[in-house]
Amino acid sequence: MMRRLIPRCAPRATVFLTPRRSPLGLLQAARQYSASPAAAPQTKLQDIDPAQLVLNTTPNPKPLKKPEDLVFGRNFTDHMLTIEWDQATGWQRPHITPYQNLSLDPASCVFHYAFECFEGLKAYKDKEGRVRLFRPDKNMERFNKSAARIALPTFDSAALIDLIARFAKLESRFIPEERGYSLYLRPTMIGTQKTLGVGPPGSALLFVIASPVGPYYPTGFKAVSLEATDYAVRAWPGGVGDKKLGANYAPCIVPQREAMSRGFQQNLWLFGEDEYVTEVGTMNFFAAVRNKQTGRKELLTAPLDGTILEGVTRDSVLSLARERLAPEGWDIIERKFTMRELDEAAAEGRLIEAFGAGTAAIVSPVRAISWRGKLVNCGLKDHEESGEIATKMKNWIEARQYGDDAHEWSYVC
Repeated sequence: MMRRLIPRCAPRATVFLTPRRSPLGLLQAARQYSASPAAAPQTKLQDIDPAQLVLNTTPNPKPLKKPEDLVFGRNFTDHMLTIEWDQATGWQRPHITPYQNLSLDPASCVFHYAFECFEGLKAYKDKEGRVRLFRPDKNMERFNKSAARIALPTFDSAALIDLIARFAKLESRFIPEERGYSLYLRPTMIGTQKTLGVGPPGSALLFVIASPVGPYYPTGFKAVSLEATDYAVRAWPGGVGDKKLGANYAPCIVPQREAMSRGFQQNLWLFGEDEYVTEVGTMNFFAAVRNKQTGRKELLTAPLDGTILEGVTRDSVLSLARERLAPEGWDIIERKFTMRELDEAAAEGRLIEAFGAGTAAIVSPVRAISWRGKLVNCGLKDHEESGEIATKMKNWIEARQYGDDAHEWSYVC
């Protein structure tokens, strides 16, 4: 397969433009992303270079859907960003092309040994119509950690943020003006070397696609009920539960389906004989309680011990809590706690509220947890769908996402 090499003397400000092609031409030009094994590199590898971007816009823009018709992750924008890597030369020239199928050899290692990791972040449109990303540096930091853990190549975070920002601006027409809407961005990296041998991939593909999405709760907050799950384990010490790998997600679907068959929306993942509370579904978990000994209010979440995903929303909740709740007398605590502790706090009226935290929903209030044949009430009254802390966190984070609260977390594209 012939590869385009990046000239060493290419000017930093150059953007390469290519002529538009017909849909038939695009189909005929489908690129083969699988590579054969190659010799190890003898020189320093090329990193991602935004100045080498090749832009090929679609001749057939898609019609926009009505905002109220958007379904999370079902509709996609006109274009995609792709960057190839191989072990001989490093990262190749980035391309923004019309959204299209990938061409991969059936022996590509992603299919056989799960060489795959991904990220999830959103682009927002502020009152002036500018496109903003929320804490993309944290996503890229985690993306690099995930890639390194499964022997995929790492990259310069600032360079990829630059490219994602350009991509988001190109697709900005898909972001509705109404508050609560955004563009969900999915950076993904896969191993593409065609071999059935088990070893570090000699080639990889990084791509970014985008999906316009509406509010996670279009009719307002809806508290969920959980089933405490101890018969299946989401993550374990020494494993990869703290990395965003596709292999972490598929095994969770059957337990979730079983929980839903019994009337619960998600699993609360417990770990070990002591039944430590870890995560809820695909989100980090928080509990607001009154300390039994001191009576002080505490916001609890599990520590980053290698089994907990380093959630960007988790970090945002903790930062805001230390900034705004601590002065009001709250203790913000990262420690291990058990389901028995939550049950005891609920029985004694000390469990104030509980919620999950993640990119899709920001926060997801919890009404009750099924545990050992009984329902543990998480502090909400029958007419309430969200507690005070969950509501505040949603509002505080959204203010920064949409640029209402000027802050370094908001990256203007």
